Amino acid sequence: MEVYAEEVNQVETWNELTLVYNSALKEINTRLEILNDEFQHVHQYNPIEHIKSRLKTPESIVKKLKKYGQESTIENMVEYVNDIAGIRIICSFTNDIYRIAEMLSSQSDIKVIEVKDYIKNPKASGYKSYHMLVTIPIFLSDRIVDTMVEIQIRTVAMDFWASLEHKINYKFEGNIPENLQNELIECAHMVSSLDDRMLSINEEVRKFEAAEAEVEEVK
Repeated sequence: MEVYAEEVNQVETWNELTLVYNSALKEINTRLEILNDEFQHVHQYNPIEHIKSRLKTPESIVKKLKKYGQESTIENMVEYVNDIAGIRIICSFTNDIYRIAEMLSSQSDIKVIEVKDYIKNPKASGYKSYHMLVTIPIFLSDRIVDTMVEIQIRTVAMDFWASLEHKINYKFEGNIPENLQNELIECAHMVSSLDDRMLSINEEVRKFEAAEAEVEEVK
């Protein structure tokens, strides 16, 4: 992390910072689109439903720095705020999540800094998602800047749950009433069960398609 901070601290102004992070989002988006197209070509199937990307607002960055007890400087933004650039990848099925994570991490110029698997180890609230913190090189006219991006990968069902939980958290300023917390946890179990059943159905369909293809080859 210290080496990364030293490299990106060559960026001296907010405009430069947003340029670099926006470029990193474009790079990751392009990689994902290519991987999705290739997967369709090879397997006749798209693992990615859609992609959302966002750059954290200056207000959110300053608020986070205050929480950490740090001054609002460009240097501190780079060093202490890891999710300035964020990408959310929405998949149909849970096995797609790990497939996409593997495809991204296997690219030679993408460095995985940290992984948090909230699918195998959900948060107490019921939150499930797969988080990757990576750096990707951004080639400027006079230098290369390794830029950090937070990647979240989840299913459609997980994303629906997380969006609702976020709205409720915002509404109650983090102090969600106990009855709503319990409802959210119960819904999280339902989401998990739904994801498992949908994956099972999809695997059955894929087996059927493979058997049909074998019959056609014999003919």
